[in-house]
Amino acid sequence: MSVPNSDKVPITRPDHSIRRLFRLRRRGGESGAPPPPARWLPEPGFWRAAWMPLSGLALLVAAAGTFEGWLATCGFDACPSMAEIRAFQPAEGGRILDRAGKEMGQFRAVRRINVSLDVVPEHVRDAFVATEDRRFYSHNGIDLRGVVRATLANVRALSVREGFSTITMQAARNTFLSHRFPYTDRSLRRKLIELRVAALMEQALTKDEILDLYLNVIYLGNGMYGVEAASRDLFGRSVEHVGLAEAAMLAALPKGPTAYTPRRDAVRAKARRDVVLGLMASQGYITAGRADTARSQPLRIAPPAPGNDPSSASYALDAVRAVVDSVLGGSDLRYGDLVIYTTLDQRAQRAAERAVTQQAAQIQRSSRRGADGAGVEGAMVAIDPVTGGVRALVGGREYRAKGFNRALSARRQPGSAFKPFVYAAALASGYTPMSLVDDAPVEVEQDGRIWRPANSSDEYLGPITLRRALMRSSNSAAVRLARAVGERRVVERAHANGIMSPLDAVPSIALGSLEVTPLELVAAYAPFANGGSRIAPHLVSRIETAEGMLLFSYQPEAQLVMDPRDAFQLTTMLEGVVDAGTASALNAYGIGVPVAGKTGTTNNSADVWFVGYTPSIVAGFWFGYDTPRSLGAAAAGGRFAAPAWASFYKNGWAVRADREGFSVPDGLIAVNVEPTSGLLAGEWCDESRQEWFKPGTEPTIYANCEPRYEPDPVEEAARDWLQGMRKQIRRALKGIIPRD
Repeated sequence: MSVPNSDKVPITRPDHSIRRLFRLRRRGGESGAPPPPARWLPEPGFWRAAWMPLSGLALLVAAAGTFEGWLATCGFDACPSMAEIRAFQPAEGGRILDRAGKEMGQFRAVRRINVSLDVVPEHVRDAFVATEDRRFYSHNGIDLRGVVRATLANVRALSVREGFSTITMQAARNTFLSHRFPYTDRSLRRKLIELRVAALMEQALTKDEILDLYLNVIYLGNGMYGVEAASRDLFGRSVEHVGLAEAAMLAALPKGPTAYTPRRDAVRAKARRDVVLGLMASQGYITAGRADTARSQPLRIAPPAPGNDPSSASYALDAVRAVVDSVLGGSDLRYGDLVIYTTLDQRAQRAAERAVTQQAAQIQRSSRRGADGAGVEGAMVAIDPVTGGVRALVGGREYRAKGFNRALSARRQPGSAFKPFVYAAALASGYTPMSLVDDAPVEVEQDGRIWRPANSSDEYLGPITLRRALMRSSNSAAVRLARAVGERRVVERAHANGIMSPLDAVPSIALGSLEVTPLELVAAYAPFANGGSRIAPHLVSRIETAEGMLLFSYQPEAQLVMDPRDAFQLTTMLEGVVDAGTASALNAYGIGVPVAGKTGTTNNSADVWFVGYTPSIVAGFWFGYDTPRSLGAAAAGGRFAAPAWASFYKNGWAVRADREGFSVPDGLIAVNVEPTSGLLAGEWCDESRQEWFKPGTEPTIYANCEPRYEPDPVEEAARDWLQGMRKQIRRALKGIIPRD
């Protein structure tokens, strides 16, 4: 098909030029020939001729649309809404409260005191505007003249030498973008998003509202944010009462908070202050005479204020902050100041920290430091056995910011502190506290080798009750019992109670050859204390905004994992450990309430433990070197760890309700037994104790106790008198009756 034209010139092939195509059309129209018929589709060859220009145009449109979408959404990460911008309040750090509502510390280490713009004197406002953004009240968030000036300066220097940030842009950077970009980020991406947020802020806020926000969020050195905190830090008084020279000093700091702080370099700081005074004079905010008078004034800086309360810096609060970050996904800055309600007890936390520090120092005195100079470390966890709320947590002997939290992360062998899970598995399998196990040397094959676990004292008592074996922490008895019950059941018991670490069902598990953290070991003891229910330890009960809006709430849930009767029987056995066993040293500290617990000491005395509990608290202490090595020949859980537990309980927890002891669950009967044999105690037995049994498991045979004859004092006296009379009669008869 050809295009009609007056010259009858046939067109045998499509033209590849769009311009020529339309020119030919125009020729046909000009010659007077009838116009071509209307067409709904392009001429043949049109798309072949136009695909490259149209593709390029489409790419440009797509790129422009993508960039517009990227910018409109602040980098495909939602921009703050108008409502969020209007409601934003600079954070003062937030508050972390203990379970009674007492403040324990700040959530964020922010030293800021918010003040309204009405409180800030006019000369302070003028100083910042003159120095940071002279056209603040005339632009819409972006100073185009500043952009041109900074661009030319940077091009001439072939590097970034000058910025064009306005007060609005700085406010945007220090509010909604502070969590997205590090302070040192000077990328084009950050700058573009900063411009976008600044434009949104200009739409949502008045100029005075933007300046109010800026003066509260700007960093002014020495950890201080905002003019009020900086004024109190540098001058010892509120910004409301600072003079012109002091106002200029504050306005001098944003350019270089560290470089221009008067505490670091007074000469440099004064020079920068005088520059600010000159800017104020040149822009008409003050007269030249007032500027000269202010320049003549020396810098008068207040002495440094005492640091923050050391209680706000602790492993426990670091753990709380980590939980909040995890729960809110790093979006906490959107909510301003937060109020975090924790399960911690302030009194218990302080007592726990003292106990770890003092006991680690005491152990250190009896042990030599390692070749690397490292000292003895310690960790501690205490939880409510009913709810799982963490009452105290100590991650080390001395607090180090963002340091290794041993209470949560140190994986160490628990040694004999693991044995209660062996005995719990046995009770669930039909054993009783009075069942007998052989306390004698034992040989076990493990990993192709013959393993001969020995008792720590190398003494063996032969057949003994489970109660006595646990009380003495007999290694051979524990291994035999685990073999009889099955190591697999021991592993299942530990996992059901709350041990999260992987466990191998091998004979050595009976002696705690696995590795656990202090937190999981303490949590796994909770079912023993609460009647058989597994609970999840937690630090935070709820999170709210400063206005009271609920952001998070935790509701503890308990799961029954043990027969309550087994839990109580084991508890009475662990009370025996404290009363007359390896933890009997606890009695010397006058605790005054029933305590159940178990000591633990690992091979070579590298780790010492004591986990003890009452009806209201389960607490565990660990001591050792970070790089395992012996704590000394005298190291033992009862000697090194139990005293720390006693100190914690007496000084940080002791509650009256614990005096009543542990409640007896339904389904148990009390029987008097002879403690050595485990059989019924008869009237001739020297010793007897009350023991609790599940019906049908109690002993039915009496112990073979030999009767002892107790002489009557009257009979004894009569016998002595008769013997004396006989002697006298014999002597008298010797003189009367002649001898042969």
